[in-house]
Amino acid sequence: MSEQQHMGFEAVIGLEVHAQLQTASKIFSPSSTAFGAPPNTHVDPVCLGMPGVLPVLNRKAVEFAIRMGLATHCRIAGRSIFARKHYFYPDLPKGYQISQYELPLCEHGYVEIEPEQGEKRRIAIVRIHLEEDAGKSVHAEEYVAGDETLIDLNRCGVPLIEIVSAPDLRTPREAWLYLAKLRQLVRWLGICDGNMEQGSLRCDANVSVRPVGEKKLGVKTELKNMNTLRGVEKALEYEISRQIAAVRRGETIVQETLLWDADRNVAVPMRSKEFAHDYRYFPDPDLVPLVIDDAWRDRIAAELPELPDSMRLRFTRQYGLPEYDAAILTEERELAAYFESAAAEARDVKAVSNWIMGDVLRVIKEEKISIAAFRVAPKALAELVNLITEGVISGKIAKQVFAEMLENGGTPKQIVEEKGLVQISDSSAIEQAVADALSAHPAEAERLRNGEGKLIGFFVGKVMQASRGKANPKMVSELLQKQMRG
Repeated sequence: MSEQQHMGFEAVIGLEVHAQLQTASKIFSPSSTAFGAPPNTHVDPVCLGMPGVLPVLNRKAVEFAIRMGLATHCRIAGRSIFARKHYFYPDLPKGYQISQYELPLCEHGYVEIEPEQGEKRRIAIVRIHLEEDAGKSVHAEEYVAGDETLIDLNRCGVPLIEIVSAPDLRTPREAWLYLAKLRQLVRWLGICDGNMEQGSLRCDANVSVRPVGEKKLGVKTELKNMNTLRGVEKALEYEISRQIAAVRRGETIVQETLLWDADRNVAVPMRSKEFAHDYRYFPDPDLVPLVIDDAWRDRIAAELPELPDSMRLRFTRQYGLPEYDAAILTEERELAAYFESAAAEARDVKAVSNWIMGDVLRVIKEEKISIAAFRVAPKALAELVNLITEGVISGKIAKQVFAEMLENGGTPKQIVEEKGLVQISDSSAIEQAVADALSAHPAEAERLRNGEGKLIGFFVGKVMQASRGKANPKMVSELLQKQMRG
């Protein structure tokens, strides 16, 4: 259903985002959290729920949660409580999940999103709390028989933070922008790899619709099983359209949990929606209250890196970059650091930005690597840009040098000298090259002299081709302009 067909209704969307924290061990026990191990090998008596064992809280997980709270402007609670959340699934050995309920670690924060149309919007974060993950039920894989479910408990006890937004989002696109901002932040802070396909970042959405202007919330449904940013957007588009169509038919929306089927692009009912009292929360008697004193909180705050929104603004002011460039360069913390290292050595900072947004990111995407694995160092890229700025090589030759650096290494100066790629800026040599090009194409030369300016590009190309890219294109263009003036 199009936006035009949505006229008269608005969606109310809230997201619950789980981020798996990148600690070496689990939240209450010493087992490894590494992804991809054989089933049921990263387990221990605590995460298996053996009788008599006691949980011990992972300090690093607490610090990671506080980092995210501070980065999203939350109030960090001086005292928070762990609770037992009861439900009975085969992949939850204890019969309860340790989480936080009444007294979470972080509350009352926000992030800002910038829709393509309209003003910047502030999306409230109700709470960020710590909890442990459950295991995994395996039933859809080809090696599982149709009448069985297998259980992998490696994920049991892996530390999570749950980030709960207020119902402030109004469109699937806003939900995409909000989730993308959270993904950027957890990666920037180094607390989660943000990999939705592997489940280290998971999102559930609560969505309802109501007539425009209505203040009362409609009946909400919960969407699960969305493992990409685009999947979240598509699932919300589907469910909003479904609810609006149902309301227009006079039907009652049922409060239920739906699973998104990405193959068929439909949401399938899973179960009726739970309420908090269904889980029978109560404080965990095995865990003392978590107390965060001012000194601990302030130390974590002092160790936070410059955050992406602040860095993006600084890039526009300090380097004079367009907002578009600054946004691209600050998508990843490592990419921003690469840019700043190159910019510190380069005479033309905008040219550095152009090279990174173009050739550097192209290679990273094609080879599916990180900027940390990129084979051209920032200093070498700056040196390449400086050779262009100084007129030593042309932009076309620079592409050849860049390719050689990727393939075989070496510095730009070494490659230029060894391969004889220095730009020809000798006026007499260029005048001869221009004269040769004009003689080879007399009809076009005559039209050029008669004022047909678009032919300058044609002749520049011919001269560059004849000189194998080494002629100074600016000097070639100036000589051709003189020919046109006659």
